[in-house]
Amino acid sequence: MRWVRYREGGRTFYGVLEDDRLREGVGDPFHGWRENGHLVALSAAHLLAPCEPTKIVAVGLNYRDHAAEMKKAPPEEPLLFIKPGTAVIGPGEQILGPPQSKQVEFEGELAIVIGRMCRRITPGDALDFILGYTCMIDVTARDIQRREGQYTRAKGFDTFAPLGPWIDTAADPADLEIETYVNGERRQASRTSELIFSPAFLVSFISQVMTLLPGDVVSTGTPAGVGPLHPGDVVEVRIESIGALRCGVGGA
Repeated sequence: MRWVRYREGGRTFYGVLEDDRLREGVGDPFHGWRENGHLVALSAAHLLAPCEPTKIVAVGLNYRDHAAEMKKAPPEEPLLFIKPGTAVIGPGEQILGPPQSKQVEFEGELAIVIGRMCRRITPGDALDFILGYTCMIDVTARDIQRREGQYTRAKGFDTFAPLGPWIDTAADPADLEIETYVNGERRQASRTSELIFSPAFLVSFISQVMTLLPGDVVSTGTPAGVGPLHPGDVVEVRIESIGALRCGVGGA
């Protein structure tokens, strides 16, 4: 099943994607949803970010090749940081490079969407708390990150967390191809089997630290090949069996 959050006729809905149509409903997949019998053409719907997280818990250096690219040792435990919900944008929206940074970069990632509140769960129970998976672009002001040695400001600017296009509940995250393209040129290519820490382990690990709420997002890290974005660029993350998330890049 693919859950789509979209705007149609001035209202926001959750619907279930079937081929090129959306089955519209009342409510949401986190707290209860019922079909209302209305069908909407996918081409007529304005897609939004598929959830509204209270927080995005992101994971650094979770692919060995990216750790090597950044000249850092692979972590012994997940390296966590937070991106605020205010950084979220949806498919087709613009990433805005802030005036404080001269080096904005892309990081294509598999993102986990939490389906129900979880706290102190085991990896074996994690799948019961995951609604599904989507694509994310972890946009980073690399010069700020390098200068400060911290992640929050460098990764927390408005528009720095594109999500979408939908939440796929059937995807198996164990071994999916993940690619990032900039202006049609492939810049990143890997498989989720190369993750150091699996999605189930990450959800469990994070839940020992903080409560994850319905709609929260865990972004699992990026493979090697990160690079710059410039105004006018188009960046696209493609994940096998899930879909593709595309956004343009503008100035502040």
